Amino acid sequence: MKISVSYAHPERPAWLRLEVAEGCTIAEAIERSGILGRYECIDLARNKVGVFGKIHPLDAVLKEGDRVEIYMPIIVDPKTVPTRKKGAAKAAPSSGES
Repeated sequence: MKISVSYAHPERPAWLRLEVAEGCTIAEAIERSGILGRYECIDLARNKVGVFGKIHPLDAVLKEGDRVEIYMPIIVDPKTVPTRKKGAAKAAPSSGES
């Protein structure tokens, strides 16, 4: 069956198409794709993986046409982003002040 493996590296993104056997898992597809040899920064113990934007375990079985995605680790805590934006807005002077 045909599937693809993608990794959205900011400088060198990859989208590899490959043929795998029925019953292939996410981990097997990633290994078979050779992508781990291209990107030393991928650590499957740290990077989350998924199919079409939904996180799945490495032992999930793939279906025809699935796109395996290897996600970049989160660097910023998403819970602090709205706080940071509000803090920046308060620090910036408004354009109506004289």
